[in-house]
Amino acid sequence: MGEYSKALSSYERSLEIRKIALPPNHPSLATSYNNIGGVYNNMGEYSKALSSYERSLEIFKIAIPPNHPSLATSYNNIAMVYDNMGEYSRALSSYERSLEIRKIALPPNHPDFAQSYNNIAMVYDNMGEYSKALSSYERSLEIRKIALPPNHPDFAQSYNNIGGVYDNMGEYSKSLSSYERSLEIDKIALPPNHPDLATSYNNIGMVYSHMSEYSKALSSYERSLAIRKIALPPNHPDFAQSYNNIAMVYDNMGEYSKSLSSYERSLEILKIALPPNHPDLATSYNNIGGVYDNMGEYSKALSSYERSLEIFKIALPPNHPFLATSYNNF
Repeated sequence: MGEYSKALSSYERSLEIRKIALPPNHPSLATSYNNIGGVYNNMGEYSKALSSYERSLEIFKIAIPPNHPSLATSYNNIAMVYDNMGEYSRALSSYERSLEIRKIALPPNHPDFAQSYNNIAMVYDNMGEYSKALSSYERSLEIRKIALPPNHPDFAQSYNNIGGVYDNMGEYSKSLSSYERSLEIDKIALPPNHPDLATSYNNIGMVYSHMSEYSKALSSYERSLAIRKIALPPNHPDFAQSYNNIAMVYDNMGEYSKSLSSYERSLEILKIALPPNHPDLATSYNNIGGVYDNMGEYSKALSSYERSLEIFKIALPPNHPFLATSYNNF
């Protein structure tokens, strides 16, 4: 948390100086707002991030030519926040606008194209459109193989994301292979407690969990959580993911009290970190309902399932697979 606070303080001081020294729509002001938005996004403060990114975009629209690469970056960053907030249609629209500008402004295999295809794929993945997601992720990886050195961290991201789609599709051996390739690259490319390493261990744990290899899953999840405690501010949404996944393993092992405790810790963090109708809140209530169901506390289970369904109806497209799962719980 301290590093984020320092970064925010420095960027805000820089902005104050630029406001005094420069004309009101100077591109450097847009850069300042963009940088502030990036820190808020990393802290999980998405509404503040969105506000800063939109201010940056407003200035860039006045200050630079209409197809300048910095505009593409602005749309990309705004989309990233919408994606984190669970507003997937807005995210997709902004990512596609970013890609359109990059097609005009950049050479064909520029690394920024890989970022665009990767980010579009992430939205499709979140929307449950897995074949579209896989296609875009693979397009992104192809460009990175041309544009980047062999152990660049972006390769780890590509393999990680492809692993995620295979996991969602139930192709666990392909998923595990992709996640392990991602972790190998991260270990070479990144410092030992970087958040991306935590993500890799988390995702490997998730596949082991889906394969019912619970001791391996728990070990990977706990390694992920240990790194996150060093790398991230206290109520970052990734902690909620860690506690949620540890809870799932305990649930599958029949250790329901440990499971419930971890799920509730996850939900507490999500309530602080996310907007009130974010799909991850629905997943949390659904999972808590599942534990109560397994414990035979059916009225508590029903209450949690109903809360989950209410949020999913607001947050997701009407034919999303998660809605079918929610209705199935009743």
